[in-house]
Amino acid sequence: MSDQSTIEALQREALPLNELDQLSHVADQVGDASIVLLGEATHGSREFYRIRAEITKRLITEKGFDAIAVEADWPDALRVSRYVRASSAAPAAAAASGEAPATEPRDALQGFERFPQWMWRNTEIVELVAWLKEHNRQRSGQAAQDGIGFYGLDLYSLRNSMEAVVRYLSTVDPEAARQARARYACFDHLAEDPQRYGYAATFGMRKDCEEEVIRQLAAMTTEGGRYAELDGEDAADELFYAQQNARVAQNAEAYYRTMFLGRNASWNLRDEHMADTLDALRAHIATRKGGTAKLVVWAHNSHIGDARATEMGDHGQLNLGQLVRERHGLAETFLLGFTTHDGMVTAASEWDAPAEKKSVRPSLANSYERLLHDTGLKQFFLRMRDRRYLSELLQERRLERAIGVIYLPESERMSHYFYASLSRQFDAVIHVDTTQALRPLEAVVRPQHDEAPETYPTGI
Repeated sequence: MSDQSTIEALQREALPLNELDQLSHVADQVGDASIVLLGEATHGSREFYRIRAEITKRLITEKGFDAIAVEADWPDALRVSRYVRASSAAPAAAAASGEAPATEPRDALQGFERFPQWMWRNTEIVELVAWLKEHNRQRSGQAAQDGIGFYGLDLYSLRNSMEAVVRYLSTVDPEAARQARARYACFDHLAEDPQRYGYAATFGMRKDCEEEVIRQLAAMTTEGGRYAELDGEDAADELFYAQQNARVAQNAEAYYRTMFLGRNASWNLRDEHMADTLDALRAHIATRKGGTAKLVVWAHNSHIGDARATEMGDHGQLNLGQLVRERHGLAETFLLGFTTHDGMVTAASEWDAPAEKKSVRPSLANSYERLLHDTGLKQFFLRMRDRRYLSELLQERRLERAIGVIYLPESERMSHYFYASLSRQFDAVIHVDTTQALRPLEAVVRPQHDEAPETYPTGI
């Protein structure tokens, strides 16, 4: 079929999204899925954050979703979760966090210190955090610990997660805290620069710390039953948070050790960690509520679109969307991607550089973005799942754009495009033809050198 015939079919099938109220229909489209993954074609477009937030609110209020899991570090997102769920009332929870409870949405986002702070420290997330806080406050007949949470799936927080483990153990088992300090001392001062640790360990310049982080996680698991029986309504939650920090430390050590062995090994380890964290979080919430847990996930398209339908998969990479589909089946999952043709984006020119407001070049010919642009529709939803005609039209491999925290327009084709089959990659897409730049809370982002770059050069 010609592109013109395809465009005409898309015009007939697309649901225009001229008003945010129309997003209730999008929420309805997920059906009975209990894991809904919401993507983004860039890390710095305001509309993607705003639309995802509105869909998420509807999933929470209309379909009973229990939590938001995002492409962010566990300790940083946990500070947000403590704020919106107001669980810091318990002394043990406050002590385990090691920091004063947040008193307003901006305070709750202070944990996001490393580059790119603006990915989470922005005006759209402030509004979402404020909404979550108020929504949880108004939930009648629900305990504070049952409020909607906000959790991180990523694994870059080696140092912060180790510190969190020690802080938690200091409140429940001082001797175990001493042992944890001794195990984590293996990293010496290299925990401040895990990329240097990974390089030195990979090439035999120093002993790796794999055994120590494995032992620490095993110890946390073995003693978990005893810690969970401690007084306080938050004991089970705090144990889970600490165990997850121990898992992050273990997987972060492996990630930094493998990142010099090839992109596929480190990428796959990272997305497997995100999938494992999602499963662990889902199981924990299900136990707490006594029923199936329903989670909405925010991550880049390249993480939530099924990698098997992309050039990435051809090269041996897997991702979160693929793993969720494989582990939970199509009935329990819904993958929603986002695309844009042009506009503005917040991104950096290199790692640790300040955030900039950049122009997004018009999408390339033979790309899915250009095909969707040629419909003439400014903003619309397109469901492909269970719609054989549309699915077949959009199976052809075309270019697709991925802009992360770094945007290099001068080398855009090599840096930001890959081939994909749209209808096999996602269940549905939302296209916003012209997007605006995300607004950071800070005008300038200060460089943070204590964590390694994410999937340089794209920073996805």
